[in-house]
Amino acid sequence: MSTNRILAFLELLQARPGLTGPELAERLEVDVRSVRRYVRRLEDLGIPVEAERGRYGGYRLRPGYRLPPLMLTGDEAAAVVLGLLAGRRAGLTVGEGAAGSALAKIQRVLPDALRDRVGAVEEMVGLTARTAATTRPSGATLLTLADAARRRLRVRLAYRSFRGQDSERTVDPYGLVFHSGRWYLTGHDHRRGEVRTFRLDRIGRAETTEEEFPAPGEFDAVAHVMDSLAAVPYRYEVEVVLAMTMEEARRRIPPAVAALAPVDGGVRMTGRAERLDGMAQVLAGLGVPFTVVGPPELREEVRALARRLEQWADRAPEG
Repeated sequence: MSTNRILAFLELLQARPGLTGPELAERLEVDVRSVRRYVRRLEDLGIPVEAERGRYGGYRLRPGYRLPPLMLTGDEAAAVVLGLLAGRRAGLTVGEGAAGSALAKIQRVLPDALRDRVGAVEEMVGLTARTAATTRPSGATLLTLADAARRRLRVRLAYRSFRGQDSERTVDPYGLVFHSGRWYLTGHDHRRGEVRTFRLDRIGRAETTEEEFPAPGEFDAVAHVMDSLAAVPYRYEVEVVLAMTMEEARRRIPPAVAALAPVDGGVRMTGRAERLDGMAQVLAGLGVPFTVVGPPELREEVRALARRLEQWADRAPEG
């Protein structure tokens, strides 16, 4: 059943109340049975449609009924609610409290029965993902940058670096990326003369100019952001050769953890880390032989983990 046909049917009921089934069918280019199905569909949505019998009878909305500004089916309402709940947990939403206020507004315009069911979803559904503990960028910033990137218009940014230094930047916005609870903008930074990555929550102001910039060609915004994040300096440079196939390594090791490359006898895994205990646990969790190329401290962390596991395995149950 076409949603567009349902909406067209509803518009006819509003504009021409009293049209008969054959008249509605003719205007919608469907049969009379389809008209009756449209009536039932609107009633399922909580919209009262009255059918008057007799020679001059026809279909109309119940007198005095005010059409809500938003109509959603049960599946559509569930999709919106789940999207808002998951987005709020993951940090995908923008603006402080925006997801909660949007959810409240949607619930206010839903029919009573559907509002109760949507409320049950909000109250009873649990999410296993950890809550993103990040500062959310403003919705205005996200919308401004997305529009400028699509129209290929240069922007001016007031930006604060991770060191707390404020600067004014002129940027050709190539794309927006959401990764690990944060929003990023990637584009050509005219101050540095190269493509850079900016965190949206550090942008204090974003203004669109009337200056157009040339299309960046086959530019992969996601790949550039991931490469930029991988290049951030960390305390340790890690290199390990894993005795596994490239296909298996890609399936089990996220790109955010390390870079992978095929070598004789396995896969070379390279990455950066501030602490090595977590990397030792990652390696142990893979369950395959590996060779630590560097740093030497990683070998010590692996040995320390092995000793702890051996001690824990030898612990006898109490009592």
